Amino acid sequence: MTAQLVASELANLIQESKRKNNDLRQAAEKSLEELKSLKVTSEAQISAELSQRSNFVNPFIIACGTKNVKFTGIAIVCLQRLIASRALPRFKLSQVLEALQQATSAGLDVQLKILQALPSLLSNYAAEVKGELLVTALNICFILQSSKNAIVNNASAATLQQLVVSVFDKVVAEDGAGGHVEHVGEAPTQDGPVPVQAAAMDAYRVFNDICLLTENQRPEYLRFSGMPQTFGLELIESVLTNHAAIFTTHPEQADILRTRVMPFIISALRGKPNFATSVRLVRILFTLLRRHLTVLPSESGDALDILTQLLDQDTALWKRSLCMEVFRGIFADHALLRRIFMLYDAKEGEKNILKNLTATFVRVSTEKPTVIGLGLQSTLPVANPYANAVASTDQAMLEASGVTGIISGSVSSDGHNTGISTHWSTMRSPCIDQLDKTDPPSIPESYLYSLTLACITSLSEGLAKFILPLTVPSEGRRKKSAKPEGGRDSPALTADERPSTPGEGSKIRERSTSFKRNPLPVNPLTLETHPLYPEIKVCAAFIDQCWPAILATCSTFLYSALDSEYYHGLVRAFQKFAHVAGLLQLTTPRDAFLTTLGKAAVPPNVFTACLNSTSSRRDTPASATSETGSGLFSNARSLLTTESASAQTAEKQRQHSMVMTPATLNTRNLLCLRALLNLGIALGPTLSSTWRILLETLQQADFVLFTSGKAAGKTPLAAKGPDQQAEQEASVLLSNFNTEIRAVETAASRLFESTVDFPNPAFVEIVEAVCALLVKHVEAPSEPTGQSQPSPPPGPRRTSTFTHKRVLSITTSPGAGANQEDQFALAKLGDLASINMERLLSYAPEASGWTPLITELINTLSSSTNTSPVRARAAETLVRILLEAARSVATQQEDVRGPIQIRVLEAFHNSLSSLQTEGREVSLSNHATDMDIHRIVLEGLKGLLENCGESLVQGWDTIFTIIDTIFVKEDLPSDAPSSTTPRLMTRSVKLIRPSFASLQLICSDFLPSLPNLCFLNLVDTLYKFCTQDDDLNVALTTVTFFWAISDFLSSKSKTMSLTQDMVNDSGDEALLKLAADPSHQDSGGALWMLLLLRLTSVATDQRLELRNSAVQTLLRIISAYGDSLSPEAWLICIRSVILRLLASIEDELRAVHTSPAKANDKEGWTDTANVVIRGVSGLFASYLQVLLGHEDFATTWQQLLGHFARMLDVQILDINASVYSAVREILRSCAEHVQPRLGKASLDLTWDLWSRGIPVPEDGKDDKSSDNQKCLLVWVEALLELYGLIKDDFGVERIRRMLTLLRDAMQHATPGAYASDTEYVTPLQGRILQVFCTVQTDVPGVPSAMITQIAEFVSLAFAQDNPDKAASEKRTYVAMSKESMSILQSLVIKHAAETDIYETGAFATALAALAKPIILKYRFRIVTKSPQPWREATKTVLAVLKATLPRIRAIDKARSTVQEIWQIIVSIANGIISADCTIAPTGTNIMDDQKFDISSFHKLRELIIPALGAEVILDKTRKAYAEGLFRTSMIHAPAPAEALIIYGSDDHDHDNANANGNANGNDTVVDLDLLYKQRRGRTIDPPPTQRSAMAEVCLDELFALVAIHDEEDESPSKPSSPSPDHTTNTTTTSPEGRSNESTHPLHVHLALTAAPYLILRCALSIRSYVADQPLRGRMPQPLSQRKELYRILRGLVDLRSEPDAIPDTPNVDSETKKHLLRLYPLL
Repeated sequence: MTAQLVASELANLIQESKRKNNDLRQAAEKSLEELKSLKVTSEAQISAELSQRSNFVNPFIIACGTKNVKFTGIAIVCLQRLIASRALPRFKLSQVLEALQQATSAGLDVQLKILQALPSLLSNYAAEVKGELLVTALNICFILQSSKNAIVNNASAATLQQLVVSVFDKVVAEDGAGGHVEHVGEAPTQDGPVPVQAAAMDAYRVFNDICLLTENQRPEYLRFSGMPQTFGLELIESVLTNHAAIFTTHPEQADILRTRVMPFIISALRGKPNFATSVRLVRILFTLLRRHLTVLPSESGDALDILTQLLDQDTALWKRSLCMEVFRGIFADHALLRRIFMLYDAKEGEKNILKNLTATFVRVSTEKPTVIGLGLQSTLPVANPYANAVASTDQAMLEASGVTGIISGSVSSDGHNTGISTHWSTMRSPCIDQLDKTDPPSIPESYLYSLTLACITSLSEGLAKFILPLTVPSEGRRKKSAKPEGGRDSPALTADERPSTPGEGSKIRERSTSFKRNPLPVNPLTLETHPLYPEIKVCAAFIDQCWPAILATCSTFLYSALDSEYYHGLVRAFQKFAHVAGLLQLTTPRDAFLTTLGKAAVPPNVFTACLNSTSSRRDTPASATSETGSGLFSNARSLLTTESASAQTAEKQRQHSMVMTPATLNTRNLLCLRALLNLGIALGPTLSSTWRILLETLQQADFVLFTSGKAAGKTPLAAKGPDQQAEQEASVLLSNFNTEIRAVETAASRLFESTVDFPNPAFVEIVEAVCALLVKHVEAPSEPTGQSQPSPPPGPRRTSTFTHKRVLSITTSPGAGANQEDQFALAKLGDLASINMERLLSYAPEASGWTPLITELINTLSSSTNTSPVRARAAETLVRILLEAARSVATQQEDVRGPIQIRVLEAFHNSLSSLQTEGREVSLSNHATDMDIHRIVLEGLKGLLENCGESLVQGWDTIFTIIDTIFVKEDLPSDAPSSTTPRLMTRSVKLIRPSFASLQLICSDFLPSLPNLCFLNLVDTLYKFCTQDDDLNVALTTVTFFWAISDFLSSKSKTMSLTQDMVNDSGDEALLKLAADPSHQDSGGALWMLLLLRLTSVATDQRLELRNSAVQTLLRIISAYGDSLSPEAWLICIRSVILRLLASIEDELRAVHTSPAKANDKEGWTDTANVVIRGVSGLFASYLQVLLGHEDFATTWQQLLGHFARMLDVQILDINASVYSAVREILRSCAEHVQPRLGKASLDLTWDLWSRGIPVPEDGKDDKSSDNQKCLLVWVEALLELYGLIKDDFGVERIRRMLTLLRDAMQHATPGAYASDTEYVTPLQGRILQVFCTVQTDVPGVPSAMITQIAEFVSLAFAQDNPDKAASEKRTYVAMSKESMSILQSLVIKHAAETDIYETGAFATALAALAKPIILKYRFRIVTKSPQPWREATKTVLAVLKATLPRIRAIDKARSTVQEIWQIIVSIANGIISADCTIAPTGTNIMDDQKFDISSFHKLRELIIPALGAEVILDKTRKAYAEGLFRTSMIHAPAPAEALIIYGSDDHDHDNANANGNANGNDTVVDLDLLYKQRRGRTIDPPPTQRSAMAEVCLDELFALVAIHDEEDESPSKPSSPSPDHTTNTTTTSPEGRSNESTHPLHVHLALTAAPYLILRCALSIRSYVADQPLRGRMPQPLSQRKELYRILRGLVDLRSEPDAIPDTPNVDSETKKHLLRLYPLL
């Protein structure tokens, strides 16, 4: 490419110079020929060939000298290309440079090409371009730099700068080449001339001339003058920046800095340079200070002093800002800062550079308080409200687009921005970087303060980064150095210092997972062998000298208006500076910073307002608050030097700019508090007495948060004005309040968790510090005056007493009132103990802190001068510590565990002993508090047993002592007899349950762990709890523990040996002696009997529930030991315990029954008696076989029944029920075992007890007055059990006595709580009926008696005068009646062949009872869901008659009995066919009932026809049967006239006819004569009856009765019937003939009775048709009447009537159709 380009340009040059310049043309042609003659093609080879041809560049050199623009342009392009490709001959460089210099006067393009070629020339020909050639090259740039064209000017400046840097690059290369280069001359230095090499000489000459030119002096080597000063300064800065090392290694260059640069800069700064010059001067100075401080020590000191003076005294804001920007850079480089301090402040006689500078910071920070918004607390900055009104549109657009740092210069004087904010306190480009500006830019007023803050922040970060890694112990330094923010080495305030999310708290907690990996920090000042030890000492000296000014500056900004970013940076700086001071163990600055931080965390004005707003504390004057502040924060201000005087001025200014805020903390206060807590975490073991600052601040914050209800405080604004940004920031801080609260809580927790790594002395110090927080009160409000108060411990103590709620502890006592600060201290003591439990238990109590901690808690809880919440909290804390201590050693070896358990239990006991000391004055309120504390300790004992009871190896006796502390003996009056035993009392009802809970745990879980001697303590304690009168439930529960102990004893010994000697001995001494001796074989039995005796005494207690429970438990214990007791032991138990218990109950019952004073206890003693009786029955029933095996059991049984009889004499219903229930259970148990059985004498005694009468009080009333169902039920059930045992010896007399008693029981039974007995029988009724089913009836006389009684039961439901009333009273007997029907049926059928049931009238009674429901039918108003009673009765009657009718004829002796039976049977038949449907209950299915009745009637007819025609049966009985059929067969109601004929005189006539056997026909004819007369017709059609089918059946039955009955005629209407028994006797010779002859008279009797009713029935229907049909005309007869008439006519036609049934008609001869003759007039 180079060859082609050059060839092309040469051709152009030839073309252009043909006529203008012949020399140029010829030279160009030669060069072109040389180029074309080259054989090579590669770029490198061409460049190498051309560099060897000396004449090749001649045409370009000539062209540059012609001053022709075209020639020069072509030549410069070619030269630039040849330079870049290294194709220039090296010996031609001088001519080429001269040609380039000649071409500088050409146009813009040529000048730019020259500037582009020069850097390549110096780079490609570095070795050749030196000396004069270098000067020429630089002169070319200088010439072009003076061009008026801005492009050329700037390009030449940049090229010159590049060339100068290239010169120094050659020096670096030359130095790197070693000593092979010869020296070319000497250069002056401070110590005399030194030889230098070529490149170094060029660099020295060039840099020296640049400095001379900058100072407006003549250069020594460069052939140019008049260079702009700003450009010269830029060249100097460029060299210093790019090749700082050369000035260190080359003394000649350093001499230039010393003699030229620094004096010039210092003198220039002392003058009044413009902005552009000042910027460059300051930049050079900053570079020299950073890079060459050690080379120029004195000059740098002067420069720093000048900068400090400018900052402090100059009025130009831009100049002060430049100085602060330099200081910001210096403070950002902490190594530089250390060097400065080491060079000046640390040396005697040198200037105090940094000390003066930090003092200047103090003055600067306070010179304009209104600008930074200085006040009483930190606020949020507020923008100028008038800025938008005057700003330009462009400015507004810039601000709206988010560009910060651009502050308008035309802000109105009516307002200004208040505070320091990133929105207006920064600049987009610092002043020191604005090289393009000639005039100073607009600088915000608060920019200077933001730079000051930046310096402070950088200072603290530098100190922390240098010191913190050195504090890590050597074994862990490698790991910790990578993460200096972890563990104790960092205060743990993260980058933003504000937990923006809830997850921040969890991150903090993660860092505290194990504090044991963080050993104590090393004090770097002790590392004397460390290579950095001198610098460590420098840091310590810097802090020691400068901390007052730094603290004053930080304090000023801490109470200024800062946005969140600046405020968090400031708090970080505070924290890190205090952290470093603490690590270096510089206590004074550390405490000063901690104090100031604490003051910012809880502002005094907020704390004072909270004190004043708390009503429950005593008044505190305002001076007390100030004293509190001076007492708490007494280190900082008093240690400030005079340089902090400006801070006092600022303090006055704050009074004017303060903003009233509510008495609460805000997010920034919490941030400071968190920083303080993190410092405590980091410096914990080294704080010593300084702990009080942290703890009291935390205590104050806790109080303020309690007083304000944890309300979030809003960070105030610095000024009033509509600033949306400030409002938004305040809202964000407010929303982060709760998150910050959680972060503070986490930090507080970590602070106390970190104490786990403290050595014992450091831990004891913090324990004592927390104890010192407890406020000592002069007197409690409830105490009388005159009590002395112990003097408070020395030291800065708060004397004010206030209440506040602790939010950082685990629990908060509700209603904490008087001393919340004590609550806080107690909670922290608990936290310390929990965290350091391993330490407390591993070392001696005094060395580990156990003794002072526990002693302080016990003193606090027992002090009557403390308030109740504080004492209670002390007790809770003590209990929690002791429980945790017990849990901690639960898994240790017994030899380790035992002493600690004793220590814990002794602490429990000591805490209670302190409350029970002799002579302790206790008021009413203090007594209540004492009881609360007592309760807390007892609950703690329960917790100890719950968690560690199974691991407890020592101290059981102490536990029982603690449990028994609730009992005291009653104070007897002075005149009481000496034999009077003081009653056991409890200190308070509140203490019973907490104490009892521990006893409950022991009895339920830890009996195996108890030593034998402790069992006596246990029984004694149980008896105390049983006999106390304050808590019945506890006494009841205690009774059950007797069972637990008994069960435990039974598990230890298989058998229980009891002897009479144990019981007969007076008192309990023998039992106590045996029980206390575990080696004795009777020890278990003695302890068991001791339990029984204690329970027996409790069983006589006047409290119902307690004695009942004692009785039950007593019986359970005996029952549980039943299998292991010998017969002799059983005898001892029954006689000594059971029968004695029964006798005592009888005595009490008689006393209650006879004494009006004890009448109120009747129910209670009744219940007790029931419990005893039930228990006794259970014992006898369960162990009857064992008891029966004893030879004296009959006597025992007789005694038992005697006790039962005496209890029955009391006549209390419930006791009666219990007695018979007991008898029932015992007899049932006897029945279940084959052998042995109760003897006959014992059973007779039992029968006598049962048959003494029904167990209902004589007056019908008792204590419960109404329900005797239960009593009667168990009485009947006892009979069932007894009957099963004596049924073989149960005669008729006993049966009759039994039936009488059962009947009386049925009648005396009350409805009770049972539902109505309509559907189901009551349990009592069921049991009575069960007796009837059970009793054996094979004894003569028994069946008739049973049937009679059952018949009475059947009729009970239908014999009541008012069934509805009976139903409402639940005494209907319906269900029982129905059940009795089935029993009656089985009894009658079973004994149908026995004449006794007929002759005694039992059968007639049974039929009469069954007839009642059948006859009543719908008139019985009680309706059941199951089949109705009349249906059941109908079924029963049919079944009974089927079995008994064949037997009735055998009754020869009682004719009247047979007649009575048949009369009842006819009434039953009439009851079946009849029903009054008009009164049928709603929902009755009449059709279904009719169907059932028709079926039943057919069955009954088969049974009674023709037997009903027997001579023994009265005619009126048959007439009643026929009349019933006649009346029921009426399908339609007769007309009134016909009804008069039927019902008017009919009854009388028929009675006469029945009396005179042959008069029936005449009477009937007379009656028919009346019917023959036609009556008036009617058009009213009466409706048919609802039971028309039954009417038709009855009509057919009338036809059947009148029909002739012979062998040939077996019509359907003539059913065959069973022949009576007596007919069989007359059929011996000819069965067929004699049989027909024997039944024919029966049918004739029946036909004779039924014929008049049949004729009358037919006549009524025919007469009605004759009278009514003419009136209907062509209208047909109603269907029902038509059917009826058709049925009658068909029946009359088909009927062959009995000839003897109807009298003959005169003059007419007919045998079987006489009925038609009687009806002929109507037909």
